Amino acid sequence: MGLEWEQTIVDAHDPAALGRWWCEALGWVVIDPDPRWYEIRPAVDRMPGLLFVPVPEPKTVKNRLHLDFRPDDRDAEVARLLAMGATRVDVGQAADAYWVVLADPEGNEFCVLSSRRPT
Repeated sequence: MGLEWEQTIVDAHDPAALGRWWCEALGWVVIDPDPRWYEIRPAVDRMPGLLFVPVPEPKTVKNRLHLDFRPDDRDAEVARLLAMGATRVDVGQAADAYWVVLADPEGNEFCVLSSRRPT
């Protein structure tokens, strides 16, 4: 028996707005812009994707699952994401951590790692 990872579900107050933000942040494509949910993927024929679904309650605590990204230039990518509306988040990481914790416009944490793993 095999499993294929198709998508990660993201609860959102405004699925379309948050989906558009992530689509721009990642350079992905919109698969389904239905106002009841919003799906994006790296390409039409590539998975996994992100599916944004509506929930009535706001986010109140730290995510139990988050995404990590490894860009070519961490500092440039952090600056770009901050300019797009991301915010810095302190989840207890060390001041000299090789990653930066950010939150999307609805407060979902994610990490931007350095371009290389520390040795």
